[in-house]
Amino acid sequence: MTVVVLGSGHNALVAACYLARAGERVEVLERDEVVGGAVSTVERFPGHRVDRGSSAHIMIRHTGIIEDLELDRFGLRYIDCDPWAFAPADPRTGAPPIVFHRDLDRTCDSIAGACGDRDAHAYRDFARIWADRSARVMRAFDGAPGPGHLLRSFWGLDAADGGSALSREFLQSGDALLDGHFDDERLKAALAWFGAQSGPPMSEPGTAPMVGFAALMHVLPPGRAVGGSGALTEALAARLRADGGVVATGDAVTELARVGDGWRVRTASGRDLRARTVIAGTHVLTTLDLLDAGGFDPAVLDGWRRRIRVGPGIGMVVRLATSALPRYQGAADRESARGLQLLVTDRAQLRRAHGAALAGDLPPRPVVLAMSFSALDPTIAPPDEHQLSLWAQWHPYALADGSDWSSHADREADRIIAEVETYAPGFADTVTARHVQTPVDLEREMGLRGGNVMHVEMSLDQMMLWRPIPELSGHRVPGAAGLYLTGASTHPGGGVSGASGRTAARLVLRDRRRLRLGFRRGQP
Repeated sequence: MTVVVLGSGHNALVAACYLARAGERVEVLERDEVVGGAVSTVERFPGHRVDRGSSAHIMIRHTGIIEDLELDRFGLRYIDCDPWAFAPADPRTGAPPIVFHRDLDRTCDSIAGACGDRDAHAYRDFARIWADRSARVMRAFDGAPGPGHLLRSFWGLDAADGGSALSREFLQSGDALLDGHFDDERLKAALAWFGAQSGPPMSEPGTAPMVGFAALMHVLPPGRAVGGSGALTEALAARLRADGGVVATGDAVTELARVGDGWRVRTASGRDLRARTVIAGTHVLTTLDLLDAGGFDPAVLDGWRRRIRVGPGIGMVVRLATSALPRYQGAADRESARGLQLLVTDRAQLRRAHGAALAGDLPPRPVVLAMSFSALDPTIAPPDEHQLSLWAQWHPYALADGSDWSSHADREADRIIAEVETYAPGFADTVTARHVQTPVDLEREMGLRGGNVMHVEMSLDQMMLWRPIPELSGHRVPGAAGLYLTGASTHPGGGVSGASGRTAARLVLRDRRRLRLGFRRGQP
């Protein structure tokens, strides 16, 4: 085998597809019976196709990967989330909901009605300024994060003052960016909650671009893959097979060792594969464990492990089958049900939840992102039924009191459902079935260490040139020629983008070309 790919997450499959298309012999090894890792969909309740991890796809729709790999030919189809986000009415003041449409004018009209004309004008300026900046961020995602690549991605952007104002805004906190633009706390809370989906609280330095990414939603909004999030990885696997690639499931890799000028990959079933090239799409700590089992220098591995910060965990998910959509006060279903329901009115709630997670405690009040994509795609639920995913941040993986998550799961799920009930009275009575994914469950089912869906924290010191640490940031492992890294552990980080997989494939093909060229030059 020419290339063995470890794991079948979407980045791993993107890499495999590009290599197979280029004529490489590729086999993907997956420990699970389900392809796709955290981008997969299974039947949790009768007739319901339920996502295991991600639900809305944002970044990959801006990368061109879907079109480049012609995934529409393999069944992938997206429906726009429009409106792409919704913030509920304020129960304290009675102010109406804020509805974020793809159309900027309609969004500003909603903000004017809910927050006032000043914030509506400010949002228009915010969207104008950050649309170009966020597009440059996406450009920076397309390639290994070397200084030259990053400089080219941002060159010429707002450089009239020498770049000092721009660099300051990119490095400031999301909260500071919001306070500098807006007055209404509910608007700031909604945008902060959108930005916090990357993991860090918006009080951290370097989180301003996570808030600014909202501007791109007016260019191309989040998309819902018809049939569930896993439709993306199913299409990638189909594309791979069409180009001669192989996907083997249900057989975990147990050892990765350098042998001669290639690699030996051993699996739990006893397979012993040899490959010139290995692409590890597994969690970076899992990859280091496999190298450890294969005899790589343990002192080096230990030094790397100590510096990779997974964090306390991000959150938990409650998947629901319901008899109806949430009926938010003052909003029609067409406004609230088609996108991200940002159920927060004050950033203090976000801050308390994150502070509790750092201390190893459950949040005083859960912060919830609700998604009801059966309103967009009726194929994922039986007739006259609906399906919701309730994502709650922040919930720690390790609890300070030493208790097991199994003793908290149901009670915490009740609290998350009750939080939706606060904004949509009667919602709890519509629930007919539920599946709870605690941080421990996320780790057990999908290999998400510490329950972190982003693999390692998305803080400034673990992004771009430093993700996950400087030595491993180039999608390669020093001292392990022929081994490449991809996945959420690498640049550009978590979320559904596919950019890391494409970068890894490009590096493999570029190295192959250089090797062939060097060989030819060495001929007599």
